[in-house]
Amino acid sequence: MSEALGAVLFDLDGTLLDTAPDMHAALSILMAENDRAPLPFAAVRDHVSHGSQALVALGFPDVSPEYTETLKRRYLEIYARDLCRATRLFPGLDTVLNAIEDRGWALGVVTNKPGWLTEPLLDALGLTPRMAAIVSGDSLPQRKPDPEPMWLAARQTGLEAFRHCYWGDAERDIRAGRTAGMRTLIANWGYIDADQNPEDWGADGALDHPEDFWSWYRAAIHSPRGLAS
Repeated sequence: MSEALGAVLFDLDGTLLDTAPDMHAALSILMAENDRAPLPFAAVRDHVSHGSQALVALGFPDVSPEYTETLKRRYLEIYARDLCRATRLFPGLDTVLNAIEDRGWALGVVTNKPGWLTEPLLDALGLTPRMAAIVSGDSLPQRKPDPEPMWLAARQTGLEAFRHCYWGDAERDIRAGRTAGMRTLIANWGYIDADQNPEDWGADGALDHPEDFWSWYRAAIHSPRGLAS
């Protein structure tokens, strides 16, 4: 049968990029500025996908909502200053990206991270020219788990929604992709804490390593359902 897929889209933090070291470093600086001992990396890593609000709440669980907003603004200032000091593609992804491009498929990013952080981060890693679609958390009024960002990405690639496969490491990623009519895969290397139950998210599959995508793809395309339905 002919290939149904034509594009692979990625969540950013915890799926495409390992941003946790830089986000943890920014939180440590913020806590030091406020005379608090930094949290260990292991306590912070799996919360990174939930964004700056969640990280500030993790480090300052006892402050008022108003002061949390003040701390969040300062956190983002610190993070933006050293946005890409230690951030990298997750191991194995560069090879997979190359293979996807070799097939002539499009690449894209759909993230809730604001554009003023997403765009310079992708630029710094040389990824922007490779992306047919880049949708940030402020590209539209809606954000994941709403499907609108996914449909915007599909308009940018010029392909129907069902021809996309979306990888993510949070339930909102899978909900957004499924509602938009895309295939969805869970990135098990991502920032998934022990309180989450990825098996309940309804994804089409889960990947332990980026290279596992090809095994999933071969199985899916030869299944009775195939990839066209």
